[in-house]
Amino acid sequence: MQSVLIVVHILIVIALVAVVLLQRSEGGVLGSGGSTSSFLTGRGQANALSRATAILAGLFFATSLLMSIIAGWNRTPHSILLKPTTPAGQNAPAPIGQGNILDQLKQLQDQSNSSNAPAAPASPAPTAPEQKP
Repeated sequence: MQSVLIVVHILIVIALVAVVLLQRSEGGVLGSGGSTSSFLTGRGQANALSRATAILAGLFFATSLLMSIIAGWNRTPHSILLKPTTPAGQNAPAPIGQGNILDQLKQLQDQSNSSNAPAAPASPAPTAPEQKP
């Protein structure tokens, strides 16, 4: 059912694009190619193409809505508040700590910096030279 609806939707989209491109622009700049054919000229062209655009737009909206409804039938409800269960044989990751996400990221950064940082030399800190009065 979905594949048939998708094909119909694509055909409607192609027809809608074609009908919109056939219409004359308001300024006349793009539509002033000097067409010599008498097919759908004047006032009849505006009415027929406007009506076709409205019908195709309505069909496009209806098929889009129908596709989203059909796609929603297969969806199962879930809550983002419930923790996901881990499959058997896998260990759940240990929590980093309490607090918001920024605190947790800072803790991770501190842990990675402390494990990757080389050991500092054990020399005393330099002191400022004494000033003579």
